[in-house]
Amino acid sequence: MNATPAVNDLIAFLAVARAQSFTKAAGKLGVSQSALSHTIRGLEERLGLRLLTRTTRSVAPTEAGERLLLSIGPRLDEIESELAALSAFREKPAGTIRINAGEHAADTVLWPALEKLLPDYPDINVEIIVDYGLTDIVAERYDAGVRLGEQVAKDMIAVRIGPDMRMAVVGAPAYFDNKPTPLTPQDLTDHNCINLRLPTYGSVYAWEFEKNGHELRVRVEGQLVFNNIALRLNAVLAGMGLAYMPEDLVEAHLANGRLVRVLEDWCPPFSGYHLYYPSRRHTSPAFALVVDALRHRS
Repeated sequence: MNATPAVNDLIAFLAVARAQSFTKAAGKLGVSQSALSHTIRGLEERLGLRLLTRTTRSVAPTEAGERLLLSIGPRLDEIESELAALSAFREKPAGTIRINAGEHAADTVLWPALEKLLPDYPDINVEIIVDYGLTDIVAERYDAGVRLGEQVAKDMIAVRIGPDMRMAVVGAPAYFDNKPTPLTPQDLTDHNCINLRLPTYGSVYAWEFEKNGHELRVRVEGQLVFNNIALRLNAVLAGMGLAYMPEDLVEAHLANGRLVRVLEDWCPPFSGYHLYYPSRRHTSPAFALVVDALRHRS
């Protein structure tokens, strides 16, 4: 070995190994892909070891790279957390908070709270990444994530940030001109349903129902599949089929008659959104302010 690797080189390696992509890692680090590749080659040359296996489709750590990732990753994360905690000594809270959340949570919970908080704290920066996958926030180096209550891992600190929720199966009145009203979830197999594809499941999302303690998941079919809320809402309003949507997003359309609700007795309330983060995370003043701003107060 010719020289001890620089900390920046190790940070670059961690970014590529965790993302398993030079393109994604370069984006996170704010450098060019070619510069990042040059840094990794230099690190490997100084160590005299191949740390990453590169193919045209993927990047993965070698055995030596995996050992380096597991040994230095947590230590550098801890150093970064400690440096962030130093903002407590500033007169005003400062720092960047990265949050991973789904589209609905970002629109209905995160943004309303941050819109009120951030104008008073210009040194706090918040990055929200909308993602339907159940992302590992530690591996992806997020400060926190948002999930429904029952999806939060037991080893995480969870803070309730939203009320209980309900889902609603809805359709436009014109859709029912030629279609019978479904009385049970099984009846949905005879309907044109607007589906949602989630990366976590690798296929279309099965609609979830419950009644009298009996839980039921129904895989529906239809002409349309989307991966966001806006397009599903537009499609159901256009009479293209039935949609399974968060109740709060369709309440106004139900009230003015543009949508009709079915199977309401099969859609009970469930635990709402929670902000979650690792229990070992050192809480900076900026992070504490964001958490308090998001905290649900019934």
